[in-house]
Amino acid sequence: MAGKDNGLPTSIVIFGASGDLTQRKLIPSLFNLFCKGRMPKMFRIVGYGNTAFTDDSFRAHLKEGMEQFSDAKYTEKEWEEFASHLVYVKHAYTREDFEQLSRFLDEWQGEGDNRIYYMATPPDAYPKIVDLLGETKQLKEEKGWRRVVIEKPFGTDLASAQNLNEQIHKALNERQIYRIDHYLGKETVQNILVSRFANTIFEPLWSRNYIDHVEITVAEKVGVEHRAKFYDKVGVLRDMFQNHLLQLLSLVAMEPPVSFEATALRNEKVKVLSAIHPMTEDEVVQSTVRGQYKGYREEEGTDPNSTTPTYGAVRLYVDNWRWQGVPFYLRSGKALKEKFSQVVIEFKRPPHLLFPASEARDMTPNMLVLYLQPDEGIHWRFEAKVPDTVAELSSVDMEFHYEDSFGKTALPDAYERLLLDTMTGDASLFTRADEVETAWGIIDPIIHTWEAPSGKQPLTFYEPGLWGPKESDELLARDGRSWSMWDGKIH
Repeated sequence: MAGKDNGLPTSIVIFGASGDLTQRKLIPSLFNLFCKGRMPKMFRIVGYGNTAFTDDSFRAHLKEGMEQFSDAKYTEKEWEEFASHLVYVKHAYTREDFEQLSRFLDEWQGEGDNRIYYMATPPDAYPKIVDLLGETKQLKEEKGWRRVVIEKPFGTDLASAQNLNEQIHKALNERQIYRIDHYLGKETVQNILVSRFANTIFEPLWSRNYIDHVEITVAEKVGVEHRAKFYDKVGVLRDMFQNHLLQLLSLVAMEPPVSFEATALRNEKVKVLSAIHPMTEDEVVQSTVRGQYKGYREEEGTDPNSTTPTYGAVRLYVDNWRWQGVPFYLRSGKALKEKFSQVVIEFKRPPHLLFPASEARDMTPNMLVLYLQPDEGIHWRFEAKVPDTVAELSSVDMEFHYEDSFGKTALPDAYERLLLDTMTGDASLFTRADEVETAWGIIDPIIHTWEAPSGKQPLTFYEPGLWGPKESDELLARDGRSWSMWDGKIH
């Protein structure tokens, strides 16, 4: 019963509503949608948890979050009008309590309603909540649609992801499940598709014939901070590669979908991931680097002998007609020199040099850089003749910045777009079950080799504030290449 507006009121139930995610992201995003006139005509946001909130104290708690975490400009009248849609239900995760929740929602719905159930809880609570919703018949689509939003991580390895999918599919159809990865909600990430498929100057060059390699970097300046206890059980591969980096790779490498409809778009992403063959143990040793920043083991909540990686670099190949032989270098880490996320498309050097003042080996290759954050935009680097020389070459840039073209406040928070898509039933930016499992199939062999008792893949260490371990540079150097981006600048 999907549809943009079936005229029915909409209930948004947030499980774990007293937590950080609701206060920092969900309510500010829903409030911004409300101020923009994008919420349903009739809606109610129901916080569900075991914290002793009243409706008024819940609203006051969320307003504190707006003041602390949101830069949005709003009036007191706007907040009061929005806050009137906020209610809180104090219950536990038992069948009896869920039956009470069902009656509470039924009392408001009238002839029927649409419902979004948002899992802002620890992942191990997802199956139990879905089971209870199913047992209390809250997922039946008789007079309105039912959608369940699940936050990452979607499992901790392939087996757990398959088990999670199997469990939630007992109560839900795949079309009802919205696995949310906030990275796909970023405007700059969505613009990867627009840059490729709305500009004919790029797509003819987008293949092994012209591209030498692709680099995808998600760098963080901070360490693990308050997430140390959680992070020590996860590490960089589970935290960043299986989701964010492979999502970026699939958008860069996918074939043009037949339409911008969810099924067509997600089919092409799965095809890309399916073309990346899982590595053998020896291939993992040759094509990956795992590192840990010095001082990580002293972080509160970590094991003093922890081997959890805080940095990873991986070389992958997409074995299809378009990308055969083109390496994709992925890297991510904590406690690095700068915080930024970007995709670098480095093109091949000219096959023959015409200009006597330069040597082919010194020529800088053309480069397209997609800046995802913080300097959101696109940079295009090409060669130009230095004035008043015979034929001396110099690299120059053409740049597009979101802030310059659309204003400082043009980019909404990623959750804003994803929550709106959930309400309108557009699953294009959400992850499908087979995509989750295919991505884990790529990452699992790397995890197994990194964690194997044999220790074939050693843990390297790096100083905080640098760009990771030297072995990361050596990974590219063995291929005659080097990382093209440093501190957000082209070098």
